[in-house]
Amino acid sequence: MACAKIGQYAENTNWNKQSGLLDQIACGYGGLITIDFKDGQSPSIQKLNFEAIDKNYELLIIPTGANHADLSEEYSSIPTEMKAVAGKLGAEVLGDLSIDEVLKHFAELRESVGDRALLSALHFYEENSRVDQQVEALRKDNGDEFLRLVNESGNSSWKWLQNCYSNSTPGTQGVTVHLALTERFIKRIGRGACRVHGGGFAGVIMALLPKESTASYTEYMKSFGADPIYPVRIRKYGAVNLNLL
Repeated sequence: MACAKIGQYAENTNWNKQSGLLDQIACGYGGLITIDFKDGQSPSIQKLNFEAIDKNYELLIIPTGANHADLSEEYSSIPTEMKAVAGKLGAEVLGDLSIDEVLKHFAELRESVGDRALLSALHFYEENSRVDQQVEALRKDNGDEFLRLVNESGNSSWKWLQNCYSNSTPGTQGVTVHLALTERFIKRIGRGACRVHGGGFAGVIMALLPKESTASYTEYMKSFGADPIYPVRIRKYGAVNLNLL
């Protein structure tokens, strides 16, 4: 946890990003985990069994040709707008409110904080519910349901959270282009999932594809200029300090 908080501090102070602890904990802890941020400084972490997916599918990371260097303002707009919704209803964060309370004031929130902030808030509630469903799917060894929810989550990121491209440069949409190509491939083979990965706006997407289809997917994406594509294994160990003498 100490390493995760150090990473968060570096991003907050040196990159001016309102980063939380999600990515930092995921990298530092190891294995597949679920995190409850009800207590933001001492989140609850549980390990998950990934066998339902790992036995039949491969995780791929696909760079989209752009980086995050100039996107600090875009990242920060997401928590800022969500907190604006919460603030209008007398709370600090959306986690202190129910979705019913937000919907009850839907019209006035559209007027006061704008549609994008309200859509982000709705994504927040739906995504939290989806995570619970994904955890349950893994516990029941239901890979198909897990993949369905991954696709649903990615669709919500694209349409509701709107973090797949920058509104300031709509002519550049590497993430959405790569998602569109990957969705076409998944539709053709009838199995798999994809979504924006990480903070979004630029960077990479992820795909979960049947192991027997990854070679053909790699060639397919390379034909559109996506190269390299990285197969990723989730190891059980997190950050490890190696002192080489």
